[in-house]
Amino acid sequence: MEPTARSIARTYSDRVYPDPWEKVEDYQRVQAYAAEHPKAGRTAVGTALELPAGRVRPWLSGGKPDPVRGIETASANGWLDPDCDMAGALVELLAHVLAGGSVDQRFVPAISTGRRVDHATIEDAFAAVGVDTQQRHVNSDGRATELYPATDASVLGRCLVAMGAPHGMKTALDAVPASVWESPEPIRQRFVETYVAHRGAHLEGKATTRVQEERPASYLEDLYALIGECVEGNVSIGERAVTISADAARELGLS
Repeated sequence: MEPTARSIARTYSDRVYPDPWEKVEDYQRVQAYAAEHPKAGRTAVGTALELPAGRVRPWLSGGKPDPVRGIETASANGWLDPDCDMAGALVELLAHVLAGGSVDQRFVPAISTGRRVDHATIEDAFAAVGVDTQQRHVNSDGRATELYPATDASVLGRCLVAMGAPHGMKTALDAVPASVWESPEPIRQRFVETYVAHRGAHLEGKATTRVQEERPASYLEDLYALIGECVEGNVSIGERAVTISADAARELGLS
């Protein structure tokens, strides 16, 4: 499920429209009518389209609803109905966010560095979708450094939410997003490699890697199925974790 104009619009909230996509459609109707009737004023346009003149007025004088601006920004960056390369980059970024980051209440995505996922790796993941990064919590006691977009941060976050990333509390996610399952095999492989690089913990005295999750059992089962699909080595599931054999871990590029 790639980001679409409809799914991005529905990440917004509106006091008038229960479904913000309808606001986008009304805006588009106003623009189309005004283009065909350039001399029509706000009252005439509103009457013709059964919309309040006060709502129509700013749309006729250059104003745009927030969902429209977000859709236009996503389109300009190639995130809306992305091509194959961009779709793969977005899914890989989604893996970083699900495994080692979050999308906050302002829709800004941020990703933490870790033992296997360094600053450069995260920077490259953001660069692949066309944005530079800023960082916070550098040299902070007890907090990992986080990288987040320097531009168009909230729109990128909305695209990731439209793809299945949790908005805010991420432990409620109950399945691997459909956007991952619907991706071609090489992209699913990149997702798993990225995810396990963030979440995989080396077990002391063992050659296996363990991915522990504080999410519903259905999510863990989905993750287990996805990892197992991408490797030939043994993968097993327990009550709160997926265990990846040494052979499977090597397939995923883990030492």
